[in-house]
Amino acid sequence: MHGVLTAPAEDCLKAIYDLERSGRGAAVTTNDLAHRLDLAAASVTGMVKRLADQGLIDHAPYRGVRLTESGRRAALRTLRRHRVIETYLVQVLGFGWDRVHDEAERLEHAASDELVDRMAATLGDPATDPHGAPIPTREGGIAEEPVGRALSELAEGERAVVARVEDEDGDRLRYLASLGVVPGVEVEVVERAPFGGPVSLRVSGELRQLGPQLAAQVMVA
Repeated sequence: MHGVLTAPAEDCLKAIYDLERSGRGAAVTTNDLAHRLDLAAASVTGMVKRLADQGLIDHAPYRGVRLTESGRRAALRTLRRHRVIETYLVQVLGFGWDRVHDEAERLEHAASDELVDRMAATLGDPATDPHGAPIPTREGGIAEEPVGRALSELAEGERAVVARVEDEDGDRLRYLASLGVVPGVEVEVVERAPFGGPVSLRVSGELRQLGPQLAAQVMVA
């Protein structure tokens, strides 16, 4: 039994889950984990050892770390709290989608499961958060996220629906919202400028432009 987890431990498990997902299940290196958590490698090494001792991760020196089943359940529990809180802040309290990530990062470690379940029930048990990410269920399940494509990969004339945008950068989210590029909206690539130039889009009947780096961070389906 791992008992009550500290906030840093929950953050670490959540980061490992996300890195495993983006890496198609590959083991997570401690260097990648340190970069994601913005911590010194020595600090991450100590945390990894403690989590391994608690049976939450498997760690083989020089081979990276993986979540155990217990670790995955703990990561999804924290992820559920985070995404339900984000959704509640947007839909009930009127926060902008660009402001809720940092608030949820703080609140996810303090909110009880009962409080989060009541928030979710008030919202009608939503399947996704404001940024398009799936919300784990109270039983610990989570919808399979399709591999998807980045907006930058679409060819001229191709249409797709915005599925998800990463939520950490508030300035980026505000800019995308000003262009109407939000989850659920259909976009059409009108023109792709050569030599790394911008991507011209039709969004809700309006012509918009996105730089290739930002377009690569918008996932479509």
